[in-house]
Amino acid sequence: MKMLIGGEWFDKNEKIDVVNPYDGKLIDTVPRGSKEDVNKAIAAAQKGYEINRDMPVHQRISILKKAAELMQKRFEELAKTIATEGSKTIREARKEVGRAINTITISAEEARRINGETIPFDSAEGSENRVGYYYRFPIGIIVAITPFNDPLNLVAHKLGPAIAGGNAVVLKPATVTPLSALKLAEILLTAGLPGKVLSVVTGYGNEIGSALVTDKRVRMISFTGGVEAGEKIAKLAGLKKIGMELGSNSPVLVLDDCNIDQAVESTVSGAFWAVGQNCIGVQRVYIHRTIYDFYKEKFVNRTKQYKTGFQLDEATDMGPMITEAEAIRVMDWIGDATKKGATLLTGGSRSGSLIPPTVLENVPPSARLDCQEIFGPVVCLYPIDSLDEGIKKANAVDYGLHAAIFTKNIHNAFEAIKKLDVGGIIVNDSTDYRVDLMPFGGVKKSGLGREGIKFALQEMTEPKVVCFNL
Repeated sequence: MKMLIGGEWFDKNEKIDVVNPYDGKLIDTVPRGSKEDVNKAIAAAQKGYEINRDMPVHQRISILKKAAELMQKRFEELAKTIATEGSKTIREARKEVGRAINTITISAEEARRINGETIPFDSAEGSENRVGYYYRFPIGIIVAITPFNDPLNLVAHKLGPAIAGGNAVVLKPATVTPLSALKLAEILLTAGLPGKVLSVVTGYGNEIGSALVTDKRVRMISFTGGVEAGEKIAKLAGLKKIGMELGSNSPVLVLDDCNIDQAVESTVSGAFWAVGQNCIGVQRVYIHRTIYDFYKEKFVNRTKQYKTGFQLDEATDMGPMITEAEAIRVMDWIGDATKKGATLLTGGSRSGSLIPPTVLENVPPSARLDCQEIFGPVVCLYPIDSLDEGIKKANAVDYGLHAAIFTKNIHNAFEAIKKLDVGGIIVNDSTDYRVDLMPFGGVKKSGLGREGIKFALQEMTEPKVVCFNL
């Protein structure tokens, strides 16, 4: 596929191969973008911002609604693209397409709800003759940088609100999964989006990233990815708004009064969805000691039922890691934990980019699996003697995106809600539960700001005060 700059599709002699992570077979190629391409895209976005800023809201709504309709018509094509260029199974990919359609649809709905309000200026002495209000206006050019693990829906989460708010966007999709993003861009243009409003520059982050984030014409960077890259962007960006979702090491508390079958099913699914390459995936499970052995047995048995293999096979439960290099890294982390005393309960092997669902216990605090984000199909089980102990251990990492608790006791639930230091608490469900309209983001190293269409729109617009002296 070609890349999109200011409404025109560009190809280049230098290419980047897009391969299926299961077998390494070539799917397609995309241009290897350069700093010059970034400059062209941002120059086009300057004009695109003026176009979208001045576009009536009903036209933005119409474009986004039409895009959602076109996505529905191309549903299976989009799902196969997600599953072929990425790690998700075809069944997981279909769910992502459905969510992405919902994200674009909600963006159209929220475009009509970018409201301001009147301001009681005369509440201040000396302002008796003043009346006014504020309204929200688009911020300008937004650079969006997206990861590989949700190559369609996370793109939709950045493009939908940005377009709804009247901005222009320069998107850099993940180098390994650019095809889904390019197809969404194609759909948006077909739906009537003016060409200069959106550019998609494909390329390597170390070659074009600096040009994207340092350009003074850019007013906001919306980034989803790793902590290291996020910290680098923050240092380079200068005076810009920054929205970042940087991952997690999500904890789950399982108390002795819970529905154990529900907890097992939810936490297994939450740990191994998308091969564990999920920023809110279950990584640490703290189980009350009185039910620990029973829970562990059921958890491991359910995990062993997973079928790992070719992601386009309808019967496959879990596909490959995104690259063999990532699979090797995950195995290194497992090896680090077992050398330090952890016990491997199931999994822990590798065949190319395939790693079966892996469960460990007795993982020490010194192991990376305990305190960092694995971003792979690995979960750690721990016994606890009390809710208070579980909360303290859950909070003892540098991340704070989602946490979960399984309990029938409302007082325990609210104790966890109050004391867990995270952006979202899920009660009696997995940490990876999310609907696309909710505020989504974390604390500590898990990021800055919130996504979720309404909340992203707040980040992507600014209030302008209007005051009349009568």
